[in-house]
Amino acid sequence: MIAELADAVSWAEVLLFRTFETVDLQAVWPNATNLRWIHASSAGVDRLLDPALREGPWLLTNSGGILDRAIAEYVAAGVLASVKKLPQAIRRQRDRVWEHRGTSGIQGRRALVVGPGSIGREIGRVLGALGMRVDASATSERPGDAEFDRILDVGQLSSYAGEYDVVVLAAPLTDSTRGLVDAEVLEAMRSYAGLVNISRGPVVDEKALCAALASGAIGWAVLDVFEVEPLPDTSPLWDMENVILTAHLAGDADDFAERLWQLFEGNLHRYLAGSSLVNVVDKQLGYVRR
Repeated sequence: MIAELADAVSWAEVLLFRTFETVDLQAVWPNATNLRWIHASSAGVDRLLDPALREGPWLLTNSGGILDRAIAEYVAAGVLASVKKLPQAIRRQRDRVWEHRGTSGIQGRRALVVGPGSIGREIGRVLGALGMRVDASATSERPGDAEFDRILDVGQLSSYAGEYDVVVLAAPLTDSTRGLVDAEVLEAMRSYAGLVNISRGPVVDEKALCAALASGAIGWAVLDVFEVEPLPDTSPLWDMENVILTAHLAGDADDFAERLWQLFEGNLHRYLAGSSLVNVVDKQLGYVRR
């Protein structure tokens, strides 16, 4: 794939990435003599941002906006399934075990969304519509708004993580968010609280998360992303009854391809007309400035 891509960028002016199964993109960029614009089919661009691309002249856009609703629905489904203990019920159904089990609810409970970008805001809207009280955590503290009651400084996450029943990670993977949810943050959370990660696996210290889930330091987790993907079959997460895990599919609704093409086509028209593009990534920050 790398050889084919290196050949293509020698003449291509625009590059649309539909897959990120690339091994060494640094071997590609020296050939990109005509390349002007790169579009990523994901909202996160961390797997593209090697030093050569970060410092190169190419414009980079992402697919923020087209994944928002699908991911928000995934988060809502995961939260509801976890507090209603549906995974445990399914296991008992499979084993033909009739057992009454008490469950919880989310009405009036508190959720924290780490990363109030377009995906995080849609998560906030959906969880709010379900009756949760939703705050956000961002690069700086600022007043609340239509989606969030409060927006807190993510640098102080461990000091207030214990106030929430659900913590949802929707932040991009950057140098500052790598390992953001570490043992200190997990220890600060409530013992019955849940963690949902739809951002990137390395935002969480996975070893610390496994320990917290095994010890009961936190109650449950819904995980769509992992430090290593595919998740190794040796990971203890596979066998944990209080974990729902999926294969990086939260945004892959059945209309994804159509939405992606609509976004890209609209930007292509802007590009050909010499107009400003939407969803331009600040390559130094690693995400779109809002």
